Amino acid sequence: MSNYHIKHLEEYYQVYRKSVREPENFWAEVAEEHFIWRKKWNNVLSWDFRKPEIKWFEGAKLNITENCIDRHLRTKGDKTAIIFEPNNPDEVAQYITYNDLYDRVCKMANVLKEQGVKKGDRVCIYLPMIPELAVSLLACARIGAIHSVVFAGFSSKALATRINDSECKFVIASDGSYRGSKSIDLKGIVDEALEQCPCVQTVLVVKRVHSEVTMKAGRDIWLQPLLDNASGDCVPEIMDAEDPLFILYTSGSTGKPKGMVHTTAGYMVYTAYTFKNVFQYKDDDVYWCTADIGWITGHSYIVYGPLANGATTVMFEGVPHYPDFGRFWQIVDKHKINQFYTAPTAIRALAKQNISFAEAQDLSSLRVLGSVGEPINEEAWHWYNDIIGKKKSPIVDTWWQTETGGIMITPIPFVTPTKPTYATLPFIGIQPALMDENGEEIKGNQVDGRLCIKFPWPSIARTIWGDHQRYKDTYFSAFDNKYFTGDGALRDEVGYYRITGRVDDVIIVSGHNLGTAPIEDAINEHPAVAESAIVGFPHDIKGNALYGYVILKETGEGRDHNNLRNEINQIITEHVGPIAKLDKIQFTSGLPKTRSGKIMRRILRKIACKDINNLGDTSTLLNPEVVQEIIDNAL
Repeated sequence: MSNYHIKHLEEYYQVYRKSVREPENFWAEVAEEHFIWRKKWNNVLSWDFRKPEIKWFEGAKLNITENCIDRHLRTKGDKTAIIFEPNNPDEVAQYITYNDLYDRVCKMANVLKEQGVKKGDRVCIYLPMIPELAVSLLACARIGAIHSVVFAGFSSKALATRINDSECKFVIASDGSYRGSKSIDLKGIVDEALEQCPCVQTVLVVKRVHSEVTMKAGRDIWLQPLLDNASGDCVPEIMDAEDPLFILYTSGSTGKPKGMVHTTAGYMVYTAYTFKNVFQYKDDDVYWCTADIGWITGHSYIVYGPLANGATTVMFEGVPHYPDFGRFWQIVDKHKINQFYTAPTAIRALAKQNISFAEAQDLSSLRVLGSVGEPINEEAWHWYNDIIGKKKSPIVDTWWQTETGGIMITPIPFVTPTKPTYATLPFIGIQPALMDENGEEIKGNQVDGRLCIKFPWPSIARTIWGDHQRYKDTYFSAFDNKYFTGDGALRDEVGYYRITGRVDDVIIVSGHNLGTAPIEDAINEHPAVAESAIVGFPHDIKGNALYGYVILKETGEGRDHNNLRNEINQIITEHVGPIAKLDKIQFTSGLPKTRSGKIMRRILRKIACKDINNLGDTSTLLNPEVVQEIIDNAL
């Protein structure tokens, strides 16, 4: 009997040891006991990181939607599967039961089939956070089509690049979307993108904002009338374990985005198992991840992981600051959320606001708090822990990537003692290694190096769509026979891991390797500082020097900037050491960020190095306008 639900630390170590000593037996037990299969596998795992080639549950047949929907109908048909919380708090929330979800997914699947979508076809989904987005993913999976979700905040150019790369014939879009007080013309963006996309034959259009849109004859079709006429039953396509489930693009630090390919069985098993344990989900809990389904966090921990466990998962269309900064906490109170999973960027933004926003709501339902997307700094961790969790809801600071498919290093709440800024211990089955520059593994504790994984896990991405060589070069060429994450990490005296940032964010100053995260943490301790980012720039003597971009809280306005610079460097000296002091500190109103909240240090580095003619495409940033402001005020 495998331990599907770990409840104390001793059990974690016991299960972890088994998962590492007998990985095939361990994952076979998890897979056999907790999922339904049309045919069992012939072989649990075959792998070779040098090729690289990884296969889990070879020969098994299944459909992931049977595991996410059908099998719950007999016992949980009337249970709420998805709560849709609209952008406007005055609009009524939708409660979609498992029976409703079955009906909606089957109808959508039948519509896709009628439009000619076949197994293996790629379908691009460009929708806001509305129920049709989750339904579209599941409908594709039901008929064996490969979904490629593009976040509905991306520009037409970014959308076109992704559609063309995977040669999608079909697009599911909407007339528009609501974002805070604005509505956005998504259909216009799609029309512009499709001028560059000869592969697209059909666009199905969802009505959300009911605006006037141009419908291109022979290509664009309103979705609702087709759904009204579709059957509510659809026999699931039986898929091979290694058939692709979806493609999801992640920004390449150079060149075009990488279409990470995730396959069916391993991804299902791992996302379900991590969801159950990392959030300690119990049967009647209400779980909310604030991410967008356009990101891997939304795929794994809004849709597939929760639904495979028969959970109730919340989809939120809006933003944290509309109609005011109390919106997240109002939703927690309204739906009595038990597990809340969000990004440090959001936590920091909310922590800057008046505490009354959080105190006005009843947050007593919260049992587990999660953090995802980047390492959470200490100040934000304490605010989250004290103000939101009331020091009784453990914070799971989760580390993972689009490429990993599921959470890799994390505390398990009520099991792993937490430590601010540390992702703590590897999840079950995950075998991390810290490597030095010479490609040797660094043993022991109180060490730091490049974070690799030395054994496959079920949800690892299998390739980059159409470019297996790039997959090999990016993830498997830096260190022999290991998956290289691109991140640096340190391991403390008890074996806890702390992610120190991208390795390209490790700056060598006067021969010292300085990770940006600890320096930024120190700066953020200053009472006037809201957020910061550090990059290196060439220096005649040191090789590199440090350039800091600092956002001040309102309290910092009108203060003497030279004094502030001295105080910031004093804090860095105390926390990290004088070697980490900043040569230049630029105060700015914002930092360039991706839509998932990651700071684009590549852009900041180029500005610091006065290389502003080659910043790449900034249109996909959350706030492209801030780039010019930073250039104008560069030191």
